[in-house]
Amino acid sequence: MRWLWVVALVAPACTMPYNSTMGSTGDGDNGDGGGCSLQYGTLGSEVLLPCPAAAGDTAEWRRGDTVLGARPAPGLVLPNASLAHQGHYSCHHPGTGETWGTVCLRLGYPPPLPALQCWAISYPQAVNCSWVLAPEPLLDTDFVATYRHGTGGDTEMGECARTGPWSCSFGNVQVFSLIPYVVNVTAVNPLGAASTSLPFLLESIIKPDPPEDLRVSPIPGETQKLLLEWSPPRSWPFPEYFPLRYRIRYTQEDGSVTAMVAPYEQTSLTLSGLRPGARLRVQVAAKDFTDSGELSAWSAPASGVPWVEP
Repeated sequence: MRWLWVVALVAPACTMPYNSTMGSTGDGDNGDGGGCSLQYGTLGSEVLLPCPAAAGDTAEWRRGDTVLGARPAPGLVLPNASLAHQGHYSCHHPGTGETWGTVCLRLGYPPPLPALQCWAISYPQAVNCSWVLAPEPLLDTDFVATYRHGTGGDTEMGECARTGPWSCSFGNVQVFSLIPYVVNVTAVNPLGAASTSLPFLLESIIKPDPPEDLRVSPIPGETQKLLLEWSPPRSWPFPEYFPLRYRIRYTQEDGSVTAMVAPYEQTSLTLSGLRPGARLRVQVAAKDFTDSGELSAWSAPASGVPWVEP
């Protein structure tokens, strides 16, 4: 009978930036924006670099030590900006060369909607969520991850504790609740923000990690049998209260025979009726005992040969 309540304490985490690889900006600029005004622009768009000190007059523009020429107000226009345009720019008095202003240009994209997924790999202890951004925004991007139990606007919101640049986790979950959880991830960078929300019932996202320590052993005196043994995933915290069912698939290494055993509730199995001397390749997957959620990924394969008489 499933009546156990489990409370997991997860410390709150702060917002964490995603640092994408931008490549060199050239012109001796180390990318920290020191000594110049940072300006951000969208790749593929027209970017205007203003020179406010020119006060409406023509200014001479340079990129690093390269003179780009005089440009009238309001400033230097870069059509169809590309990564090659990133770097250190400056505007000057066209006669004296006096520096009127400097700009460090960074180019990328506003963040796209995060592609978010959540799984209860440690059911009923915690929910683990992860996300990706495609295409990459190519600019430093911060993420804010939160969750709530319920869809109403007055539902208390909690912090989804960050476990990596692209992932978070929260505990203190309520099992068998018919009220959905909602996870929200917001990506923010200098060009914009984008949010994704994912509602789910806890039992619908159960997905164990693959079983571990799979062993395939011959049985002395048995030329047509193999003993399979494995362990529940270490991330599954309470197998005695929330047991798993397993699926076993095995194939002769020449590909001539493929078979499946499922569902199976023990962590060992004897395969019988095998071809003497044939090497078998075996994998095991796990699923919640009540068939909730999804099947785990298949375990790392193991292989073995039935006992051969000396």
